[in-house]
Amino acid sequence: RQGSELAGWAMGRWTYEGIDLNHNFADLNTALWDAEDNDLVPHKFPNHYIPIPEYYTFANATVAPETRAVIAWMQRYPFVLSANLHGGELVVTYPFDMTRTYWKAREPTPTPDDGVFRWLATVYATANLAMASGERRRCHHDDFARLGNIINGADWHTVAGSMNDFSYLHTNCFEITVELSCDKFPHASELPEEWENNRESLLLFMEQVHRGIKGVVRDGDTGQGIPNAIISVDGINHDVRT
Repeated sequence: RQGSELAGWAMGRWTYEGIDLNHNFADLNTALWDAEDNDLVPHKFPNHYIPIPEYYTFANATVAPETRAVIAWMQRYPFVLSANLHGGELVVTYPFDMTRTYWKAREPTPTPDDGVFRWLATVYATANLAMASGERRRCHHDDFARLGNIINGADWHTVAGSMNDFSYLHTNCFEITVELSCDKFPHASELPEEWENNRESLLLFMEQVHRGIKGVVRDGDTGQGIPNAIISVDGINHDVRT
């Protein structure tokens, strides 16, 4: 009811238990990068479908019930494309969200699928009326327009345990974050305009699920589909599974 004019950026960010859901997923990045540094990938440590660390599954772990529910949902359905929607800025971010150099607050940290992620982010940003407007102004101090309104998440600010990184490393899903409005808490009267700004972007983004190679991996003798077949692409150190 206050609107953004009287609400700070932290308003509504934490759950009743005091957990920031945006940083509450398991940090799989550190385990992967440590394994890469020790030449364990992929023969001793996987480059995809990275398992959740044991400590994260303990009953007393600081994991919100909402986070556990989302993880169970992701494990139950083989999503391949996703976006999570935020407010307070106008920019589309893509993984990795965590800097590889642990002490750096921001550093470009691309995934092996950086070209795909940049494309997905660009599709959304170029169709968003507010981002693409010739009268586009900065929301705060960052000038994202000069970057095409997209940025690698870690190059903006590092986040450990983001949903984007978790989706990419634990499942087949490619996920981006859409900061869809300068106004974090638009008034009800402003919602129709916000919808028009984002409607075409949302539709175009969903259509990207049809891009790329699709098909069924079958047993050559029986013709039956093969679940969990690992598919590797030359030059991309991140496999996917059927």
